[in-house]
Amino acid sequence: MTVVHQPRVAWEGARAFVSAADSDAYWWLTDMVGRYFGTAYQLNLAETRLRLQREDAVFPETGAWRVRLEDLLRARPELAPLLAQLTVETSDRLHR
Repeated sequence: MTVVHQPRVAWEGARAFVSAADSDAYWWLTDMVGRYFGTAYQLNLAETRLRLQREDAVFPETGAWRVRLEDLLRARPELAPLLAQLTVETSDRLHR
């Protein structure tokens, strides 16, 4: 049995999502977020991308995504492994 530390998964996901929002990985990630988490999260990612282009919003956006993802995992804990995998894949795409 694997223990998943949800706050850590949410934090790592938030960091990867915000980094990807301002990169070419955004296009892949927005599709994945929409597919697995829904259009509301996809819209949030689009809004993050816009804010990052207009202002220095990395820290506030990362905090907002951490809370969003923690809420998601509280409501749907079975998504933790999926979020962890999506975070790894996103990070890999950022470092290509």
